[in-house]
Amino acid sequence: MRRIAAALLVPAIGCVVLAGCGSSGSPNANANTNAAVKVTGQFDKAPKISIPDENPSTKLVYSTPIKGTGAALGSSNSILAYVTLYKWSGKTHSEVVGSGTQMIPANMGLSGLSTALKGARIGSRIVAVLPPKYGWGSSGESELSITGSDTTVWVLDLLQQYSPTQSATGKKESSGGGSLPTVTAQAGKAPVISIPKKTAPPAKLSVTTLIKGTGAKLAKGDTVVAQYVGSIWRNGKVFSSTWPSSSEPNGVPFSFELGGQVLAGWNDGLVGVPVGSRVMLVIPPSLGYGKNGQSSAGIEKNDTLVFVIDVLGVASASAS
Repeated sequence: MRRIAAALLVPAIGCVVLAGCGSSGSPNANANTNAAVKVTGQFDKAPKISIPDENPSTKLVYSTPIKGTGAALGSSNSILAYVTLYKWSGKTHSEVVGSGTQMIPANMGLSGLSTALKGARIGSRIVAVLPPKYGWGSSGESELSITGSDTTVWVLDLLQQYSPTQSATGKKESSGGGSLPTVTAQAGKAPVISIPKKTAPPAKLSVTTLIKGTGAKLAKGDTVVAQYVGSIWRNGKVFSSTWPSSSEPNGVPFSFELGGQVLAGWNDGLVGVPVGSRVMLVIPPSLGYGKNGQSSAGIEKNDTLVFVIDVLGVASASAS
Protein backbone atom coordinates (compact mmCIF):
# COMPACT_ATOMS: atom_id res chain seq x y z
CA MET A 1 0.00 0.00 0.00
CA ARG A 2 1.39 3.41 -0.98
CA ARG A 3 1.52 5.66 2.09
CA ILE A 4 -0.16 9.00 1.34
CA ALA A 5 1.38 11.20 4.04
CA ALA A 6 4.52 11.93 2.02
CA ALA A 7 2.39 13.05 -0.92
CA LEU A 8 0.42 15.64 1.06
CA LEU A 9 2.73 18.51 0.22
CA VAL A 10 1.18 20.59 -2.57
CA PRO A 11 0.09 24.10 -1.47
CA ALA A 12 -3.66 24.45 -1.06
CA ILE A 13 -6.02 26.76 -2.91
CA GLY A 14 -8.74 28.65 -0.91
CA CYS A 15 -11.54 26.77 0.84
CA VAL A 16 -15.28 27.03 1.01
CA VAL A 17 -17.82 25.54 3.42
CA LEU A 18 -20.62 23.72 1.67
CA ALA A 19 -23.61 21.55 2.52
CA GLY A 20 -23.15 18.79 5.04
CA CYS A 21 -20.80 20.98 7.09
CA GLY A 22 -23.38 22.52 9.38
CA SER A 23 -22.33 26.09 8.64
CA SER A 24 -24.62 28.94 7.67
CA GLY A 25 -24.71 30.18 4.10
CA SER A 26 -24.01 26.73 2.61
CA PRO A 27 -25.39 25.99 -0.87
CA ASN A 28 -27.77 23.08 -1.32
CA ALA A 29 -25.61 19.94 -1.35
CA ASN A 30 -28.33 18.01 -3.21
CA ALA A 31 -27.74 20.24 -6.23
CA ASN A 32 -24.43 18.53 -7.02
CA THR A 33 -23.29 15.01 -7.79
CA ASN A 34 -20.59 14.95 -5.11
CA ALA A 35 -23.23 14.94 -2.38
CA ALA A 36 -24.47 11.58 -3.64
CA VAL A 37 -21.33 9.78 -2.45
CA LYS A 38 -22.36 7.37 0.33
CA VAL A 39 -20.18 5.63 2.92
CA THR A 40 -21.21 2.82 5.26
CA GLY A 41 -19.46 0.33 7.53
CA GLN A 42 -17.92 0.12 10.98
CA PHE A 43 -15.50 2.67 12.39
CA ASP A 44 -11.82 1.67 12.03
CA LYS A 45 -12.71 -0.92 9.39
CA ALA A 46 -12.54 -0.78 5.59
CA PRO A 47 -15.68 1.19 4.61
CA LYS A 48 -18.06 0.50 1.76
CA ILE A 49 -18.07 3.50 -0.58
CA SER A 50 -20.74 4.17 -3.21
CA ILE A 51 -19.76 6.72 -5.88
CA PRO A 52 -22.24 7.69 -8.64
CA ASP A 53 -21.47 6.58 -12.19
CA GLU A 54 -21.67 10.20 -13.24
CA ASN A 55 -19.30 13.09 -13.67
CA PRO A 56 -18.29 14.68 -10.35
CA SER A 57 -19.26 18.30 -9.78
CA THR A 58 -16.98 21.18 -8.82
CA LYS A 59 -18.44 21.45 -5.29
CA LEU A 60 -16.52 20.67 -2.12
CA VAL A 61 -18.68 18.39 0.05
CA TYR A 62 -17.88 16.82 3.40
CA SER A 63 -19.74 15.26 6.30
CA THR A 64 -19.31 13.42 9.61
CA PRO A 65 -21.38 10.22 9.40
CA ILE A 66 -19.88 9.00 12.68
CA LYS A 67 -19.47 11.68 15.33
CA GLY A 68 -16.74 11.02 17.89
CA THR A 69 -16.68 12.18 21.49
CA GLY A 70 -12.93 12.48 21.92
CA ALA A 71 -10.82 15.62 22.02
CA ALA A 72 -11.11 18.15 19.21
CA LEU A 73 -8.17 18.13 16.81
CA GLY A 74 -5.39 20.53 17.71
CA SER A 75 -4.42 22.85 14.87
CA SER A 76 -0.77 21.74 14.89
CA ASN A 77 -1.36 18.08 15.71
CA SER A 78 -0.94 15.16 13.34
CA ILE A 79 -3.64 12.49 13.15
CA LEU A 80 -3.41 8.73 13.19
CA ALA A 81 -6.32 7.68 11.01
CA TYR A 82 -7.75 4.71 9.19
CA VAL A 83 -7.60 6.08 5.64
CA THR A 84 -9.37 5.12 2.42
CA LEU A 85 -8.84 7.18 -0.74
CA TYR A 86 -10.57 6.97 -4.13
CA LYS A 87 -10.07 8.96 -7.33
CA TRP A 88 -13.05 9.90 -9.49
CA SER A 89 -12.87 11.17 -13.05
CA GLY A 90 -15.59 11.19 -15.67
CA LYS A 91 -17.86 8.25 -14.91
CA THR A 92 -15.09 6.04 -13.51
CA HIS A 93 -13.68 5.72 -10.02
CA SER A 94 -11.12 3.48 -8.34
CA GLU A 95 -9.33 3.06 -5.04
CA VAL A 96 -5.95 4.78 -4.93
CA VAL A 97 -4.65 3.70 -1.55
CA GLY A 98 -5.57 0.44 0.13
CA SER A 99 -7.38 1.02 3.39
CA GLY A 100 -5.03 1.19 6.35
CA THR A 101 -3.86 3.05 9.42
CA GLN A 102 -1.38 5.86 8.83
CA MET A 103 -0.32 9.29 10.02
CA ILE A 104 -1.81 12.39 8.41
CA PRO A 105 0.26 15.57 8.87
CA ALA A 106 -1.43 18.59 10.45
CA ASN A 107 -0.26 20.91 7.66
CA MET A 108 -1.20 18.64 4.80
CA GLY A 109 -1.58 21.32 2.13
CA LEU A 110 -4.99 20.21 0.81
CA SER A 111 -7.47 23.00 1.50
CA GLY A 112 -10.59 20.83 1.21
CA LEU A 113 -9.28 18.24 3.65
CA SER A 114 -8.17 20.93 6.09
CA THR A 115 -11.67 22.42 5.97
CA ALA A 116 -13.33 19.03 6.48
CA LEU A 117 -11.15 18.23 9.51
CA LYS A 118 -11.46 21.59 11.25
CA GLY A 119 -13.02 21.11 14.68
CA ALA A 120 -13.42 17.34 14.22
CA ARG A 121 -13.14 15.07 17.25
CA ILE A 122 -11.21 11.87 17.76
CA GLY A 123 -13.54 8.92 17.19
CA SER A 124 -15.18 10.58 14.18
CA ARG A 125 -15.46 9.40 10.61
CA ILE A 126 -14.93 12.22 8.11
CA VAL A 127 -16.03 11.86 4.48
CA ALA A 128 -14.71 14.50 2.09
CA VAL A 129 -15.20 14.83 -1.69
CA LEU A 130 -12.50 17.11 -3.08
CA PRO A 131 -12.63 18.51 -6.62
CA PRO A 132 -9.11 19.16 -7.95
CA LYS A 133 -8.88 22.79 -6.81
CA TYR A 134 -9.51 21.69 -3.21
CA GLY A 135 -7.00 18.86 -3.48
CA TRP A 136 -3.77 18.64 -5.47
CA GLY A 137 -4.85 21.21 -8.05
CA SER A 138 -4.17 21.05 -11.77
CA SER A 139 -0.79 19.35 -11.21
CA GLY A 140 -2.31 16.28 -9.56
CA GLU A 141 -0.12 13.90 -7.55
CA SER A 142 1.93 11.62 -9.77
CA GLU A 143 3.13 9.35 -6.94
CA LEU A 144 -0.48 8.35 -6.35
CA SER A 145 -1.41 8.34 -10.07
CA ILE A 146 -3.84 11.21 -9.47
CA THR A 147 -4.18 13.61 -12.40
CA GLY A 148 -5.10 17.28 -12.35
CA SER A 149 -8.65 16.43 -13.40
CA ASP A 150 -9.33 13.80 -10.73
CA THR A 151 -11.73 14.43 -7.87
CA THR A 152 -10.66 12.58 -4.71
CA VAL A 153 -12.94 10.90 -2.19
CA TRP A 154 -11.55 10.55 1.33
CA VAL A 155 -12.78 8.52 4.27
CA LEU A 156 -10.87 9.20 7.49
CA ASP A 157 -11.57 7.43 10.78
CA LEU A 158 -9.80 9.57 13.38
CA LEU A 159 -8.07 7.29 15.90
CA GLN A 160 -5.48 9.35 17.78
CA GLN A 161 -3.68 12.70 17.60
CA TYR A 162 -0.13 13.71 18.42
CA SER A 163 1.63 17.03 18.92
CA PRO A 164 4.86 17.74 16.99
CA THR A 165 6.90 17.82 20.23
CA GLN A 166 5.32 14.85 22.00
CA SER A 167 7.87 12.61 23.71
CA ALA A 168 8.34 9.60 26.00
CA THR A 169 6.45 9.80 29.28
CA GLY A 170 7.97 7.06 31.45
CA LYS A 171 10.71 6.94 34.09
CA LYS A 172 14.32 7.65 33.15
CA GLU A 173 16.58 4.62 33.40
CA SER A 174 19.74 5.49 31.48
CA SER A 175 21.56 8.01 29.31
CA GLY A 176 23.63 5.36 27.55
CA GLY A 177 27.37 5.97 27.59
CA GLY A 178 30.45 3.81 28.07
CA SER A 179 31.09 1.93 24.85
CA LEU A 180 27.69 3.07 23.56
CA PRO A 181 26.52 6.56 22.53
CA THR A 182 25.41 9.02 25.20
CA VAL A 183 21.96 10.56 24.79
CA THR A 184 21.13 14.02 26.12
CA ALA A 185 17.47 15.00 26.33
CA GLN A 186 16.16 18.37 25.08
CA ALA A 187 12.68 19.54 25.98
CA GLY A 188 10.54 19.68 22.83
CA LYS A 189 13.51 18.87 20.60
CA ALA A 190 15.35 15.86 19.28
CA PRO A 191 17.66 14.19 21.81
CA VAL A 192 21.36 14.74 21.14
CA ILE A 193 23.35 11.59 20.29
CA SER A 194 27.09 11.66 21.15
CA ILE A 195 29.07 8.80 19.58
CA PRO A 196 32.07 7.62 21.65
CA LYS A 197 35.32 8.52 19.90
CA LYS A 198 37.71 5.85 18.69
CA THR A 199 35.29 3.12 19.73
CA ALA A 200 34.15 0.39 17.39
CA PRO A 201 30.38 -0.10 17.18
CA PRO A 202 28.86 -3.31 18.54
CA ALA A 203 28.70 -6.15 16.04
CA LYS A 204 25.18 -7.13 17.09
CA LEU A 205 21.96 -5.18 17.62
CA SER A 206 22.08 -3.20 20.86
CA VAL A 207 18.87 -2.11 22.61
CA THR A 208 19.11 0.31 25.55
CA THR A 209 16.06 1.51 27.47
CA LEU A 210 16.59 5.19 28.27
CA ILE A 211 13.07 5.88 29.54
CA LYS A 212 10.73 3.03 30.46
CA GLY A 213 7.06 3.56 29.74
CA THR A 214 4.09 1.88 31.36
CA GLY A 215 1.83 1.40 28.33
CA ALA A 216 1.02 -1.60 26.17
CA LYS A 217 3.96 -3.63 24.89
CA LEU A 218 4.57 -3.51 21.16
CA ALA A 219 3.91 -6.63 19.10
CA LYS A 220 4.49 -7.46 15.45
CA GLY A 221 1.60 -6.29 13.31
CA ASP A 222 0.88 -3.27 15.51
CA THR A 223 0.76 0.21 14.02
CA VAL A 224 3.26 2.18 16.09
CA VAL A 225 3.55 5.97 16.42
CA ALA A 226 7.01 7.27 17.30
CA GLN A 227 9.37 10.20 17.32
CA TYR A 228 12.92 9.39 16.33
CA VAL A 229 16.32 10.80 15.50
CA GLY A 230 18.88 8.75 13.59
CA SER A 231 22.63 9.25 13.28
CA ILE A 232 25.59 7.50 11.66
CA TRP A 233 28.15 5.94 14.01
CA ARG A 234 31.03 6.65 11.62
CA ASN A 235 30.72 10.46 11.76
CA GLY A 236 27.89 11.28 14.19
CA LYS A 237 25.84 12.92 11.44
CA VAL A 238 22.08 13.13 12.00
CA PHE A 239 20.53 11.85 8.77
CA SER A 240 16.85 11.72 9.71
CA SER A 241 14.49 13.04 12.39
CA THR A 242 10.77 13.50 12.99
CA TRP A 243 11.31 16.28 15.53
CA PRO A 244 10.77 19.98 14.70
CA SER A 245 13.96 21.78 13.71
CA SER A 246 15.07 25.01 12.06
CA SER A 247 14.98 23.33 8.65
CA GLU A 248 11.77 21.36 9.36
CA PRO A 249 9.67 23.45 11.79
CA ASN A 250 6.57 21.27 11.42
CA GLY A 251 7.53 17.97 13.00
CA VAL A 252 5.36 14.94 12.24
CA PRO A 253 5.59 11.74 14.34
CA PHE A 254 6.18 8.61 12.30
CA SER A 255 3.68 5.74 12.01
CA PHE A 256 4.64 2.29 10.79
CA GLU A 257 3.67 -1.36 11.00
CA LEU A 258 6.04 -3.22 13.27
CA GLY A 259 7.35 -6.30 11.52
CA GLY A 260 7.32 -5.22 7.91
CA GLN A 261 7.68 -1.55 7.00
CA VAL A 262 10.92 -0.48 8.67
CA LEU A 263 14.55 -1.56 9.02
CA ALA A 264 15.07 -5.05 10.40
CA GLY A 265 16.82 -3.49 13.40
CA TRP A 266 13.61 -1.66 14.32
CA ASN A 267 11.48 -4.77 13.84
CA ASP A 268 13.79 -6.83 16.05
CA GLY A 269 14.57 -4.17 18.64
CA LEU A 270 11.14 -2.70 19.35
CA VAL A 271 9.08 -5.83 20.00
CA GLY A 272 8.03 -5.84 23.65
CA VAL A 273 8.91 -2.18 24.28
CA PRO A 274 6.15 -0.47 26.34
CA VAL A 275 4.41 2.64 25.00
CA GLY A 276 5.85 5.73 26.69
CA SER A 277 9.43 4.45 26.40
CA ARG A 278 12.53 5.95 24.84
CA VAL A 279 14.99 3.40 23.50
CA MET A 280 18.35 3.61 21.77
CA LEU A 281 18.96 1.13 18.98
CA VAL A 282 22.48 0.62 17.66
CA ILE A 283 21.89 -1.22 14.39
CA PRO A 284 24.64 -3.14 12.59
CA PRO A 285 24.72 -2.98 8.77
CA SER A 286 23.14 -6.41 8.39
CA LEU A 287 19.98 -5.10 10.09
CA GLY A 288 20.20 -1.64 8.49
CA TYR A 289 21.11 -0.66 4.93
CA GLY A 290 23.83 -3.28 4.57
CA LYS A 291 26.28 -3.27 1.69
CA ASN A 292 24.15 -0.89 -0.39
CA GLY A 293 23.98 1.97 2.09
CA GLN A 294 21.65 4.89 1.42
CA SER A 295 23.59 7.51 -0.52
CA SER A 296 20.83 10.13 -0.41
CA ALA A 297 21.09 10.15 3.40
CA GLY A 298 24.89 10.00 3.49
CA ILE A 299 24.86 6.38 4.69
CA GLU A 300 27.76 4.45 3.22
CA LYS A 301 27.95 0.71 2.76
CA ASN A 302 28.38 -1.16 6.04
CA ASP A 303 27.54 1.87 8.19
CA THR A 304 26.27 1.23 11.72
CA LEU A 305 23.26 3.40 12.63
CA VAL A 306 22.09 4.83 15.96
CA PHE A 307 18.42 5.62 16.55
CA VAL A 308 16.80 7.15 19.61
CA ILE A 309 13.09 6.30 19.42
CA ASP A 310 10.25 7.62 21.58
CA VAL A 311 7.28 5.24 21.45
CA LEU A 312 4.25 7.55 21.64
CA GLY A 313 1.34 5.23 20.91
CA VAL A 314 0.06 2.09 19.28
CA ALA A 315 -2.96 0.84 17.38
CA SER A 316 -2.99 -2.83 18.25
CA ALA A 317 -3.30 -5.29 15.40
CA SER A 318 -5.54 -7.47 17.57
CA ALA A 319 -7.98 -4.57 18.06
CA SER A 320 -8.49 -3.89 14.34
